Amino acid sequence: MQIAEAITSESLAAKQQRLFDLLLPMRRVIVAYSGGADSAYLAWAATQALGQDALAVTADSPSFPRSHKRDAEDFTARFGIAHEFVATTEFDNPDYIRNHADRCFHCKDELFTRLEEFGRAREISHIIYGVNSDDLGDFRPGQNAAKQHRVDAPLVDAGLNKAEIRELSRLAGLPTWDRPASACLSSRIPYGTPVTIENVKTVEVGEEELKALGFRQFRVRFHGEVVRVEIAPGEMERVLTLEMCRKITAIFKALGFKYVTLDLEGFRTGSMNDVLPVVQLHTLR
Repeated sequence: MQIAEAITSESLAAKQQRLFDLLLPMRRVIVAYSGGADSAYLAWAATQALGQDALAVTADSPSFPRSHKRDAEDFTARFGIAHEFVATTEFDNPDYIRNHADRCFHCKDELFTRLEEFGRAREISHIIYGVNSDDLGDFRPGQNAAKQHRVDAPLVDAGLNKAEIRELSRLAGLPTWDRPASACLSSRIPYGTPVTIENVKTVEVGEEELKALGFRQFRVRFHGEVVRVEIAPGEMERVLTLEMCRKITAIFKALGFKYVTLDLEGFRTGSMNDVLPVVQLHTLR
């Protein structure tokens, strides 16, 4: 990964110090930790600032891949970060299962409710999460849930964007610095199609199989009898062979799909949002 030349070591150091300065007065924090590049850096930074008074907490949910759970545990153990899991029950919520465009709100509402309960039991009043300045203009209903629960966003307050977080992570020796972006498994299900534990687990198995084939950046999009596979443009050449097409077809036929398709636009985050009317996107932001 190439970092923008505009990022200088001086500006990075100043922003990281600003982040530490924001964290120190909080004294004790819960970090909503998913294991991605942003939340991993935030968990590390909070531990640098507050030591064991920073507690990374990960949602234990069917929409969180088991491999990501293992990665989250390995990362926190390696860097001495206090870490626990908390069970979330978003699949018990009909508004979440219904899978309208505000699904992410209901997911984050459940997460932050559980983290609030978790914090009260341990007398920790501050909850922080890893949204960064680049996320603010995107369609992310979960940010509304964060506002309602008064969850702090110190990466935003420190003025850090995605590229800067990745570079600071690299400088700190964090293996997450170049980890591909990865939303929850429910984001693979198109709006209007009910989200079930069964279909997210089907997606999870398919994505693990693609990972085993050596692909790094991809999404498995669930469309009932049809699966739509998105592969990063830089990896597309590998998939466009008869042998690889046969392997991928066999994987998804075994998972019960009748039709296996490759999206010729390739991988892009938020592709499920393409079908939403512009007015709805603005309403839910």
